[in-house]
Amino acid sequence: MTELVNKQQTAAPEEITKKDVTKAYLRWHFANEIPHSFERYLAPSLLYAMMPILKKLYKNDDDLKAAYKRQLLFFNTQLSWGGGVITGLMSSMEQQRAEEEYKNEEILMQDDLMYNTKAGLMGALAGIGDAIDSGTVQYIFIAIAVPWAQQGSALGALFPFICFALYQAILGVFFARQAFSMGRNATGLMQNAGIQTAIETLSVLGLFMMGILAGNYVKVSSALQFKISGKEFVIQDILDSIIPGLLPLLVVMGVYWFYNKKGLKVTQALLWLTLILIVLAAVGIL
Repeated sequence: MTELVNKQQTAAPEEITKKDVTKAYLRWHFANEIPHSFERYLAPSLLYAMMPILKKLYKNDDDLKAAYKRQLLFFNTQLSWGGGVITGLMSSMEQQRAEEEYKNEEILMQDDLMYNTKAGLMGALAGIGDAIDSGTVQYIFIAIAVPWAQQGSALGALFPFICFALYQAILGVFFARQAFSMGRNATGLMQNAGIQTAIETLSVLGLFMMGILAGNYVKVSSALQFKISGKEFVIQDILDSIIPGLLPLLVVMGVYWFYNKKGLKVTQALLWLTLILIVLAAVGIL
């Protein structure tokens, strides 16, 4: 009887619109790394994104606190693919949960179901997003802008940054709204064979883009030359006749080996690379 009275005193959940979901994703987008912590990783950012939606759904303070705690569990994923899909999906699932609680129905949208769905998606979507966004798309923008940077134009520095930021914001909003519309069916979207083929294709394209960038813009050549029996030998000409671009390739592979061996220590790699190139140039090899 008490429970029924409490439900009667609690206002009905408000309708969640696509505008609300867009706002939620943009809050996630701009707060993504700000409250990063070892214990919860990016969960505070997700909670910050979801707060306006949760306040519209849960009019009872205890229910609202429970929803906050539910969205504050450990969470970590990629910005647009993971963040977009999961923000939209959590909005849909919380809406169903709020309606079940308000109507005093059996709670099918259990806490474990919601978190397991989120946990199952966050790693897979992060892998997809990293492969496509970080491994492909950003290099396309960089490749377009490198010639401008070489000419001293500020556009060469600003173009990749602005385009990549806009791309991720637009993509994230799209994913959030689609996931909200599809509800729990969105969890099967990324398992579609066509999506997997597109991911593999873009991953290969990303490798090509990185190779093109290295081949075109890593400039290393040897100044070493000598004479034997009156015949002059130019080392760079000999290397070019064997494999054009061999020295830039060796530099790139050397940096890759360093990262593989020591981890992604970019500053260390740059310092060692600079030191080695200075020494080789000083002795006349490069």
